[in-house]
Amino acid sequence: MKKTALLNAQLSHCIATLGHTDGITICDAGLPIPETVERIDLALTVGVPSFLQTFNVVVTEMFVERAVIAEEIKSKNPEIYTALLSRLQQLESQQGNQIHIQYVAHEIFKELTHSNKAIVRTGECSPYANVILYSGVPF
Repeated sequence: MKKTALLNAQLSHCIATLGHTDGITICDAGLPIPETVERIDLALTVGVPSFLQTFNVVVTEMFVERAVIAEEIKSKNPEIYTALLSRLQQLESQQGNQIHIQYVAHEIFKELTHSNKAIVRTGECSPYANVILYSGVPF
């Protein structure tokens, strides 16, 4: 059995097969997921697992180069936004790189998910709790 934090086989496989600049989305329970993108559905019930819990586990196994966030999160969900920025800063320190953060309108965000390798659906039920993480290389 694996001894890392990430136990979900489908998600672990997805991260293990990411190449440089491949993207995955971690999203709330309401984000539309295109039929053409792999859906990794972790949602069990309202809030389980949360967006931030899922983010924290994903980044234990993924080297992140860049993140895309919907502009609307700043005003519609400032608590999650502040926590996400804090975690991205912590991740920069752990990885030893600068993570470029790009802000786009939510409609553009949804379009960008179409080119992701996978979308990870959480049980988060708060608005705009979504991020696209792009894979970097640790060398």
